[in-house]
Amino acid sequence: MRVSVSSPPRLHSPFIHSPVSYTQSSSRLRSPATCYPRIKAEVDTNTVVAISVGVASVALGIGIPVFYETQIDNAAKRENTQPCFPCNGTGAQKCRLCVGSGNVTVELGGGEKEVSNCINCDGAGSLTCTTCQGSGLQPRYLDRREFKDDD
Repeated sequence: MRVSVSSPPRLHSPFIHSPVSYTQSSSRLRSPATCYPRIKAEVDTNTVVAISVGVASVALGIGIPVFYETQIDNAAKRENTQPCFPCNGTGAQKCRLCVGSGNVTVELGGGEKEVSNCINCDGAGSLTCTTCQGSGLQPRYLDRREFKDDD
């Protein structure tokens, strides 16, 4: 005895390559699990390039900050022993106004000269190094910056 099975409606779409179909073979119905529709996806080179650029952008957007964080953490663990460049590790710089003498000579005219203490260094002849703040060690890049919270 033959069993009559009405066929389901066929799907017509440009994206479906092989529509679902039920066929009868050797008096048994074919299992629906073996008849899947195939989705036809046309991928051109522009799509592949766009997807590749997107994946690379996400990877770099995550990778670069992680790299910098690990470098900052590693730098914080290392001891800083590099001497300061402007003061050669002394922590003090020669005063630019009195050129290290501590005194400023002013010619008043008529051959008169007045010698007074330097107002920039108060007669000391040197100032605290502004790069290392007197420590004598070259600060790391981020240590040189003063960050303010403007909130």
